[in-house]
Formats: sequence, structure tokens, C-alpha cells
Amino acid sequence: MSLLWSPPIETTSQEDKILSRCKKAKLFVFLRMNRHRLFGEAFQQKLAAMYSGRSAGKPPVPPALLAMVTLLQAAMDVSDEDAVEFAVMDRRWQMLLDTLGSDEAPFSQGSLFNFRERLIAHDLDELLLDRTVELARETRGFSAKALRAAFDASPLFGAGRVEDTFNLIGHAAREVLRLAAKRLGLDEDSAAVQAGIPLVTGSSLKANLDIDWDDPKQKKAALELLLQQVRSLAAFVERELAAEIEQPPLSERWATLKQVLTQDLEPDPEGGGTRIKRGVAKERQISVRDRDMRHGRKSKRSRVDGYKRHLAVDVESTLIVGAAVTPANRPEAEAAGELLDDVRRHGGDPPELFIDRGYLAAEVLRDQRQRGTQVHCKPFPLHNAGRFTKADFVLDLDRQQLTCPAGQSLTFEFGSTVHFPTSVCRDCPRRTSCTTATDRGRSVSIHPQEAFLVQLRAQQKTPPGRANNRRRVVVEHSLAAISRTQGRRARYLGTRKNLFDLRRHAAVANLHVAARAA
Repeated sequence: MSLLWSPPIETTSQEDKILSRCKKAKLFVFLRMNRHRLFGEAFQQKLAAMYSGRSAGKPPVPPALLAMVTLLQAAMDVSDEDAVEFAVMDRRWQMLLDTLGSDEAPFSQGSLFNFRERLIAHDLDELLLDRTVELARETRGFSAKALRAAFDASPLFGAGRVEDTFNLIGHAAREVLRLAAKRLGLDEDSAAVQAGIPLVTGSSLKANLDIDWDDPKQKKAALELLLQQVRSLAAFVERELAAEIEQPPLSERWATLKQVLTQDLEPDPEGGGTRIKRGVAKERQISVRDRDMRHGRKSKRSRVDGYKRHLAVDVESTLIVGAAVTPANRPEAEAAGELLDDVRRHGGDPPELFIDRGYLAAEVLRDQRQRGTQVHCKPFPLHNAGRFTKADFVLDLDRQQLTCPAGQSLTFEFGSTVHFPTSVCRDCPRRTSCTTATDRGRSVSIHPQEAFLVQLRAQQKTPPGRANNRRRVVVEHSLAAISRTQGRRARYLGTRKNLFDLRRHAAVANLHVAARAA
């Protein structure tokens, strides 16, 4: 049975009436008039290939139809359950799905979930985004030549619950207990008794502990009790499920429990036993439900618990040509390579890039400059509360030598910090104009791309340079548009599924761009 979807190209009189009422919903009009182009045969063949080798059973819904539903879900912020209802109750949806007048949805929640899993597994969500770029070019004449792209990122708060150390350990232990109970055919409470970990049953670990959390001694005793029961659980699982502990899904739950114990605990050098670590581990897992979420910062005062979403936007057409998602604690530079690959796929090496300065440290952008791409970016500001800034020092980039305003010179490595000796700075007559430190000398950070930053600072002082930097505003507008449909909080768990979600919202944003140009 063919999995290709072949709805009519010409509109019916009934569809014409619906289209006439979509004056403020141009997206529906554009999709109805161009769905045959968006889901051309070549694209549909790739979608159908996702189902090759499936066992006999109920024929799957044409994947192109499910791809249309996926776009509509993003456009209207609709869940799988609601999508089934919209397919029956909303005539605009029925028009686009070619099911006008039907009392039944042409798909189920299960088929939609299965389609999404297959789309992600085959990386065809990337192709779905690409098809919207190609369609906009085909229908609106956007040029595919000399693609000039802008990069930027915005926060995406994770869908998983952020937990403190006690709740992290308790939650992770309970997940192990639940799976062990299921494997052994026990109810959770019985398994908890046998495993010696009753603390994690019930509605709240902290309610079960029932202590004064402001009392350090009680808090330490509670931690030791919890760890004692976790060790009892470990012995129980290793004894009763020795053959399964190295196999998923138990191995994954087991690894999560070990990670939260390792990242948050350390020996107590004062009172003996164990204590919660001071500070935050670099790759600290903050949610049991979503293992990829991390603490990050948009600014010193604004913390992000989750991810960063990155976009690459063509500055001429404003089409989104690339997307990436990274944990919130990772620097923007780590997404630069993925974004650059997306840009190249649509137009080869870009002649110009307009980027946020967070991407400056990316080696791929340094290499891209060597290939002839002009990179425009605001340089990092130089602040020192009215005292000498780095601009007042002499940077000899060829000799890698830094000379302070008083004439003292030191060599440096790119990507390092230069520390002038305390003995030199202590008696310097210009000290008060340079630093407020009393127990050390002046320090100056040298960026890995310091030579390029010197160029950027010079360009920023010119009208053409400032005008070039303002061209990055298109990606800021695209991020704002994505935020309006996707929201500030992730719908899914994990980096990969949230990348899928970002790509489908980016695809919808591109369809809006094409529809507005009509």
C-alpha cells in the first residue's frame, strides 16, 4: 500500500468559502495553496522510507499528512490529544488534511507519537525545516545566492522539575525502586520494605523525614539516614536483579542515581560522614525527569534552568535556515558549528555572518574567516570603573606582548589571563588609575580571538561598522516570533526532542514569512 499523500491541488467551492474567511490567518491559505509543493514526491518518499521494514498490521497514516499535523500543532500550540479533536472540529484543519465533513480524525494520538519518534530518529525534522526554506524561495522568489546569516540564542526553560539535593537523590532512588518492583512483580510499598528504603514512598521525601530544616545537625542526620537507605536499595537491586542491572532501562535509572550522588556529595572533613558539596558541580544534573537540563545564565541576575535555543537566519529574506539546542550551561560557541553547517546546506560558504559575541570563541568561525567570510559582531565592552581598560594597554599581537600604561611588559598566550606581579604594581605611581586590588597586581584577560576583537573595536567606532552590527536584529525578531509560538518553557524532555520542537516552530515561522510575502 502506498504511503504517499495525494490531496487535490484545485480548491473546491466549500474550500473557497473557508479560505475567504481566513483573511487574518494567511498561514492556512498559504498551506492550502502550496501543500502539494511543500510535500512533493521526493520529500514524501523520504518520509515513507521511515516505515520500511515495519511488521504487518494496520496500514500507517500517510506520513506527509502527519507532517502537516505537526506543523499545525506548532502554529497553534496544540497537544497530540487536542490535535485529534481539532482534526474533527476545526474546518480549517479538515481543509488542510483533505477530510472536510468527516466525523473521525484521520490519525490517532498513537500514530502521531510514532511519526514524531520516527521523524527524529531519521533526522527528517531537519529536512522539514529545509523544505519550508525551499518553498519560500520557490513561491516568493527569495534568492538562494550569497546567503548572509545572523546567529543568536535565547533561553528555553526545561520541562523537568528542578530539585534540590535531597529531592534529587530521593527521586532518582524512587525511579530505581519503581522499576525494580515492576521487574519483581511487587507493588511499590512492598518493594520499599524489602529494599529497606521506606523514605521514598508516599507523596514527599521531606515530609517523611519530618525534621527542622534550619537545624544543621538534624539536616546532616537526615542525609545520613537517606544515604543509608539508598545503600540498602543498592544491595537489594544487586542481589535480586543482578542480570538486569547492566541492561536498560534499569541501567539508565541506576546511572542517574549514581550521578546525583557523585555530583552533590562529598566527605565531611569536620564532622565525618558525608555532606552536601559546597558550590555547584560543573555538569550538575538538576532534574531526574530531564537528564539534559542544566543551570545556565542569561545574565548575572537571570538564571536559566534548561536549555539555549539557537537560530541562524538569512538577513535578506528573514528565513530561518538553521537551528540548534544546547544545555543552558554550555557556551554559545558550541552551537556555531551546527548552525554553520545548516547555513552551508542552503547556500555554501556565507560571504558574511552577523553574530552575537557569545559565538566569537568558536574555532569554526575563525576557520570560516580564513575562508573569506566577513564576520560582524559587537566587541565585548571594556569596563573598569573609570580606570585604565585593556584599550589603554599596548597589545603587540605578533610578539604576544602586553605593555601597561606605566611601561611594564609581559608576554601572553591567547585565551589566558596576564597577571602583573604584585611587587611591580605595589609601588607604581599610576596604581590608583589602574586597579583597586591591594594584595595583587593588575590582571588582563586575553581572548582566544583577541586579534579579531581589536578589529571589531575599530569597526564599532565607524558608522558602517555600527550599521553592519545592527543587521543582526533580524535574528532577534525571529527568536521573538519563536518564543510567541513555542513559549519560554520546553514541551519535551531532552535536547534532541526539543531540537525537533524548535525546528518545527522555525518551519512555521518560515511559512508565515512566505505567506506575508503573498
